[in-house]
Amino acid sequence: MQIKPWISAFRLRTLPLALSVIAMGSFLAAAHGQFRWSVWWLAALTTLLLQILSNLANDYGDSIHGADRGDRKGPSRAVQSGQITPSTMKRAMIVTALLSFVSGLALLWIALGSELKLLLIFLALGVLCILAAIGYTNGKRPYGYAGLGDISVLIFFGLVGVGGSYFLHTQTIDWAVVLPALSVGFFSVGVLNVNNIRDIESDKAAGKYSIPVRIGRSKAVIYHWLLLTAGLFCGAMYVLQNAGGYSSWLFLVSLPLFWKVGRGVQTIEDPMQLDPFLKMMALSTMLFVITFGIGILI
Repeated sequence: MQIKPWISAFRLRTLPLALSVIAMGSFLAAAHGQFRWSVWWLAALTTLLLQILSNLANDYGDSIHGADRGDRKGPSRAVQSGQITPSTMKRAMIVTALLSFVSGLALLWIALGSELKLLLIFLALGVLCILAAIGYTNGKRPYGYAGLGDISVLIFFGLVGVGGSYFLHTQTIDWAVVLPALSVGFFSVGVLNVNNIRDIESDKAAGKYSIPVRIGRSKAVIYHWLLLTAGLFCGAMYVLQNAGGYSSWLFLVSLPLFWKVGRGVQTIEDPMQLDPFLKMMALSTMLFVITFGIGILI
């Protein structure tokens, strides 16, 4: 078995974004003195597996539905290029889904113990996350092709991911967590938006009606600036509402990177040259989360 096609299909550059979600919830829990390493490691593992599952499912689904055609401007996909057969990719998806389910069960047992009601609620959320990862580009009516990927990312990478990880550490609900959760959610949607702007032409040809396909490139650029502004605004509002000191504004060091991404998306029209900004957007989000977390802890 060749390893290189699988590493490509895993799309390792997307994994820091997945970790950022868990990191934000964990930083917020630590700021309230309720951080647990066992929860962190299992939550990180589960999230990474779910992200890999999503990447494999997208590779398979886009190839099957025609979004990964030969004229696609982004990196070639494993199934579309013939490096991995559709049946092999489906088996890999099943294995990854099972691994994420087992990891999630271990996480819930460690975090919640014998609290049956909470276990069932989070188990349902876990199953929903797996279905969302697969259903983005798969099935008869993949929701990503209907332009619903953005709201899904905002919910699962923002509210569910950050809020859920915070709750697993603390077993308490703090509505203030919604603001930093939305920050991560908006930035995660920004990553998807860069990807969708790059793929406008191939998505349009495949009938994949992402937001940029629906509104056009120029409005998608404005939409991207709004996502960046909303993410930073939510972070600032959290600091203001929680009377943080000067250190709580440390996350502003990420502003130049976000600005660079925004300018790149606005000025670069060649889809191939947009690809590096996907990685930059994900790393900008991670920098935001790390500096935000350090800022509220010191």
